[in-house]
Amino acid sequence: MLSYLCKSASVSRSGYYNYYCSNSIATRNAQEENDLESYKNILAAFNFKNRKKGARQIKMTLKNEFNINYNLKRIKRIMKKYNIVCPYRKANPYRRMMKATKEHTVLPNLLNREFK
Repeated sequence: MLSYLCKSASVSRSGYYNYYCSNSIATRNAQEENDLESYKNILAAFNFKNRKKGARQIKMTLKNEFNINYNLKRIKRIMKKYNIVCPYRKANPYRRMMKATKEHTVLPNLLNREFK
């Protein structure tokens, strides 16, 4: 029965047993606790001085202000896992309207390339 289920899920039997062995469960639980602690630090850096930050600024804030050194990929992974999203600046619509309404003015060639 187990062989049939593993074959239908495209998983090897050894992979199934490895996933459910006590060592891997303990490792996953330890990783989850470690991620939760990292999440608290990252959230503190994210809200530092009430300004939202992206992953690179979180890394710099953690290193400079909290003296914690995390890898950038780890920060991105935890941000994705706990749904921390950095708001980004939106384009100014008035600037686009100004460019659309601006006329292309061509000035008359008064010098005729005679620069002296």
